[in-house]
Amino acid sequence: MNRDSELKQAAYQEVEAFRDTVESDPYRLKHHIMPPVGLLNDPNGFIQWKGTYHLFYQWMPFKTGHGAKFWGHYSSNNLVNWKHEPIALAPSEWYEKNGCYSGSAIEADGKLHLFYTGNVKDENGERETYQCLAVSEDAIHFDKKGVVAELPEGYTAHFRDPKVWEHEGMWYMVVGAQTQDLKGRAALLRSEDLLNWKHLGDLTGSKTQQLDEFGYMWECPDLFHLDGQDVLVVSPQGLEPEGIKYQNVYQSGYFIGNLDYQTAKFSHGVFTELDRGFDFYAPQTTVDDKGRRLLIAWMSVPDQHEDKHPTIANKWIHTMTFPRKLSIKGEKLIQQPVEELMLLRKNEQVIKNIVIEKDEVYQLETVFELMLDKMTMENSFKISIKKNVELSYSKKDQLFTLTRISYADGLPESRQCRLTELNKLHLFVDTSSIEVFINDGEEVFTARMFPEIGEKDVVFSSEGETVFDLKMWDL
Repeated sequence: MNRDSELKQAAYQEVEAFRDTVESDPYRLKHHIMPPVGLLNDPNGFIQWKGTYHLFYQWMPFKTGHGAKFWGHYSSNNLVNWKHEPIALAPSEWYEKNGCYSGSAIEADGKLHLFYTGNVKDENGERETYQCLAVSEDAIHFDKKGVVAELPEGYTAHFRDPKVWEHEGMWYMVVGAQTQDLKGRAALLRSEDLLNWKHLGDLTGSKTQQLDEFGYMWECPDLFHLDGQDVLVVSPQGLEPEGIKYQNVYQSGYFIGNLDYQTAKFSHGVFTELDRGFDFYAPQTTVDDKGRRLLIAWMSVPDQHEDKHPTIANKWIHTMTFPRKLSIKGEKLIQQPVEELMLLRKNEQVIKNIVIEKDEVYQLETVFELMLDKMTMENSFKISIKKNVELSYSKKDQLFTLTRISYADGLPESRQCRLTELNKLHLFVDTSSIEVFINDGEEVFTARMFPEIGEKDVVFSSEGETVFDLKMWDL
């Protein structure tokens, strides 16, 4: 048996060995993408190909920590029901022996092309990095073409996560990078044939003309055209907290601007966090045949109490967010849950013109969707969910807050954003996750939550009078 088959076989054996342990976890989610065993992180190769959505993911099957990653693979016809496919990539070749790291997918010549970073550690533990290609005719069997781009001068070996797209007959690749003097950058490469890549320079980054100090490494860049503008989504590491901003260990956000393909420079506005919650990182987008720009992200953050997750006892860790549809409104990237999530709805309840003046308790199922619309309030309002998460808004302070009981130390912890008004709240609660869309996606909060098993209380409270229309569904 060759090394590739050996590795894949070992991973499948791990899935089988711990299937019952994993599936018996009461915190296993009902409607999100998870690993069959072990650790899942970044979404990779998100694409709709020949009518089917494909999502690959960073996967460590042998433990709930990081290591030499595989590319796991899910497919779906509707972004809701996902089927686990055979492993796409295993770290079997010299140029990827310490991990098939993150990357992207494109269609060319009717074939599916995966671009990814081959991670290598030499005998002294020094890192080497290679941008690699694998090609498939059926999205199941991948033929590795090996290294297509080596490390350009001026960077450390932290040069990874290629995102590839086509523009006016040429192929472009943006790569997350770190310069020799430890500044985070987004590097741009170009190719005519997908095999030979020329480095054009840095689009933007820390200590460039447009930014001061802005992180020591930029991960998972994604550049795309949307509503007449270019958007660079990126996950910078090393931003210091500023007031209520940048509260997680690492951030994910975006710049809106314009890429000059001639000069390889991206003129842009300010950096804005994509998600204000605790658990959101390494987002990746694709465009589908409906013309929608879709985003999916890893529902966690690296180095942020990963070793404290309760699911580790059941041999698995982490999940993806629900897919979101992107648009631009003013200076802001708007994120909304994809319409297909309506397929999950059952047992609809609609109550018009609810008036809340004190605590009102509802008993909801474990997994549900809530929509509060046409909201007006005198002072402040909050929702407590399963005695584990609280959402609150103060009209006076114009602050929206998500507070949860930390799974690391059992104490309350919060994330916040400023909102001039709160008129609509749309939330999805799965077994151990919550995703909150505010004012039709103007702000989003994503978090893992680990309430007591069987807890069903959802409590609305108000200081002064709060009025809204309510819709509820079991999912």
